[in-house]
Amino acid sequence: MYKIRWTETIAVFSLLLLAVPAYAGVPASEVAKLDGELTPLGAIRGANADGTIPAWDGGVTKPPAGYKPGMHHVDPFASDKVLFTITSANLAQYSDKLSPGQVAMFERYPDTWKMNIYPTRRSAGYADFVYEAAKQNAASASLTEGGNGVKGARVTSPFPIPQQGVEAIWNHLMRYRGKSIHRTTRQAAPTSGGSYTLITIDEQVLFPYADVNENSESIGNRLAYFLQTVSAPARLAGNLLLVHETLDQVSEPRKAWVYNPGQRRVRRAPNVAYDNPGTASDGQRTNDQLDLFNGAPDRYQWDLKGRKEMYVAYNAYKLHGNDLKYDDILQSGHINPDHLRYELHRVWEVDANVREGTSHIYDRRVFFFDEDSWQAVLVDQYDERGQIWRLSEAHCISYYDVPIFWDTLQCHFDLQNGRYLVYGLNNEDQIDEFGLDYAVDDFSPSALRRLGRR
Repeated sequence: MYKIRWTETIAVFSLLLLAVPAYAGVPASEVAKLDGELTPLGAIRGANADGTIPAWDGGVTKPPAGYKPGMHHVDPFASDKVLFTITSANLAQYSDKLSPGQVAMFERYPDTWKMNIYPTRRSAGYADFVYEAAKQNAASASLTEGGNGVKGARVTSPFPIPQQGVEAIWNHLMRYRGKSIHRTTRQAAPTSGGSYTLITIDEQVLFPYADVNENSESIGNRLAYFLQTVSAPARLAGNLLLVHETLDQVSEPRKAWVYNPGQRRVRRAPNVAYDNPGTASDGQRTNDQLDLFNGAPDRYQWDLKGRKEMYVAYNAYKLHGNDLKYDDILQSGHINPDHLRYELHRVWEVDANVREGTSHIYDRRVFFFDEDSWQAVLVDQYDERGQIWRLSEAHCISYYDVPIFWDTLQCHFDLQNGRYLVYGLNNEDQIDEFGLDYAVDDFSPSALRRLGRR
């Protein structure tokens, strides 16, 4: 059986990239700023003018005292105190650093929603080989025709110094998330009254592009392999989904298969993309909202607005901890804000509008990407009338044992119907496992068939 190679030795390809001209249109003088006044991923290294955002010092890439593998991650900032709290009463004082969707949360829930603001901790950090790849990408990566794919890139975000909006979304789509992951997570979509059913989902993901010996050309247009099993509640148990995530989904659409235990057969699933409803989401999330955005960018025109300072969810170790029960988190209207942590960070803003001749239930989406990781941390979604419809947040931590920066919980708040969906709950379960030795053959339709018949 063929195994993906995970040796962290820089391949000959990476050396050749150093000699490739900057097809992405980035001047050599700008590329030279990486790992200088800019971090290797293109963030501003220094503090902001008033010191409320500190200088980046490499992030948190080693476990703190008391952490052991398999534990829910120990909070390296547990002693931090709340600086202040934003409520509907003082909203006007802080609204310049909030998105329209965040402001709408206070308008929808004036008596119950709040944002506890903590000191800013720039905890996002990665291994040196990720940063080396990012610097090489800045000089070598370019978009394919129409911006629907990327070439000349490896391991991580291809455009650390983005020149246009579609490059920023590719930075999110191709950011380093480790070589593989296995997670058992809970999803819930509480009613407006607060009642909910927990959906138990097991996921296995393999990222060929993250292998230091591979690149955007050698992976055969396969950006990721994804296998999902629903195990609870009983009415959904046994449903399987297999996805081959292609890099350029316009030239080769995402391939997907499903297994339904009632039918006891594997069949192609042509609609696991764009604005079709996500797995067991009760209509509260589209397929391309998983990870706040995934899939092909071709239905939108992407406009890069630049950097700005915003209060966003960050260092969500309290929300991640196993001292909380699901009932402590889930409530009517929104999750319990007592357990959330918000910080002031610089983010990249990208305004995405549906292209003429295409369609999507979200006529406009405004993305905010953390500058230190290219993780999408906040998205405002608008309906065809131009009104705010949904707000999505990624509550992230530094998984310092890998190390990567990724969400521990994704939240999608519907500001029109008063419901929301959360994905990623594992407080009462095992935590995510990274770096497993998966093989490509583990993600074949025949493997799906074998799993379904067990």
